[in-house]
Amino acid sequence: MNFPLQISERVRALAAQAERGLEEQFARIDAIAQLNSQRVLAAFQKHRVAESYFAGTTGYGYDDLGRDKLDEIYAELFGTEDALVRLQFVNGTHAITCALFGALRAGDVLVSAVGAPYDTLLGVVGAVDKGHGSLRDYGVEYRQVELKDNAPDREGLAQAVRDPKVKAVLIQRSKGYATRASLSVDEIGELCAIVRENNPSVAILVDNCYGEFVEEREPTHVGADLVVGSLIKNPGGGLAPTGAYIAGRRDLVEGAAMRLTCPGIGKECGSTLGNNRLLYQGLFLAPHTVAQALKTAVFSARLMEKLGYETEPKSDAVRHDIIQMIHLGGPEAVKRFCKGIQSGAPVDSYVTPEPWDMPGYDCPVIMAAGAFIQGASIELSADAPMREPYTVYLQGGLTYESGKTGIMLAAEELLRE
Repeated sequence: MNFPLQISERVRALAAQAERGLEEQFARIDAIAQLNSQRVLAAFQKHRVAESYFAGTTGYGYDDLGRDKLDEIYAELFGTEDALVRLQFVNGTHAITCALFGALRAGDVLVSAVGAPYDTLLGVVGAVDKGHGSLRDYGVEYRQVELKDNAPDREGLAQAVRDPKVKAVLIQRSKGYATRASLSVDEIGELCAIVRENNPSVAILVDNCYGEFVEEREPTHVGADLVVGSLIKNPGGGLAPTGAYIAGRRDLVEGAAMRLTCPGIGKECGSTLGNNRLLYQGLFLAPHTVAQALKTAVFSARLMEKLGYETEPKSDAVRHDIIQMIHLGGPEAVKRFCKGIQSGAPVDSYVTPEPWDMPGYDCPVIMAAGAFIQGASIELSADAPMREPYTVYLQGGLTYESGKTGIMLAAEELLRE
């Protein structure tokens, strides 16, 4: 049967070879998805989710039962006292910013535990000047513990947090645009233990983006005080139209809510405009959707390895987030790869991605993403900062079948002279 997608027999054969031998990896991923799906179902049943919760509110959003119940379900799933799930967060960076401003005051020190945070947060902490309103502008000092041999410096972290002025520690689970490995939940637990031993009163915040439902536990199950993530990544299941969540210690969630709205209002306002059904259904699908993205990542690593490219993680590695790094070695290869990913998208497949100066980044960035939800990283996408070592960061895939096809089209572009 003929299809219009231009995939050569050579690439189809390579894909078939790449897929053979992935059974163990896929079985591991499916087992975690099964467990997390049962956890989500149990939480829905415990909190007696009813169809009436899907009705949205307008205006101020007072007495939005569905919104408030979803907060309770997120708190249940993350093992925390409270949660804040809101469409009013414009992205994960916004939610992390609210969490940091809620936890810190003038004269406090924030420590980043694993080197520099993601590029868009550099302006938030004041490490670079992105305009008025950074933590530094409000009297909060920022410090970071540099990586040691491209891994967390545990001794350096212990020393850094002993200063009594340190009031919050930020741990970024995913690698961002760094080349280090993403952190496992166990590793995050070890870092939390180090912080607790050396400064028991510090608030530990985890940027959990790209990591939800990849493992059986979340960072708040191993000592983190707060986790933050975007709904157009893992927990939105590909259905959430926008937003983010914060889950953790009640006072820290309240502080973030006061920053999102204002003191005296906090969580009480925020209309949902008929989107509750998408947030609930997206969360219900999230463990399965994350598994599809993980399988896509594993397949992409194996296929790119067969083409001679270095990958991180390797195709046989245990995963801690949905991100797949592929070291392509040069700008033209990055452009071709992204062009192939874009051509495999259901939306805007006919356009060619080009690098541009995206807000919040310090160099041109190329992004391939033909998504139903703009910028949704749980849908198949690839992006790369146009700088050495010219590494592309792949993530997402609503279904493994479509994700696999997108990777094959990217391989086709790389093989094309």
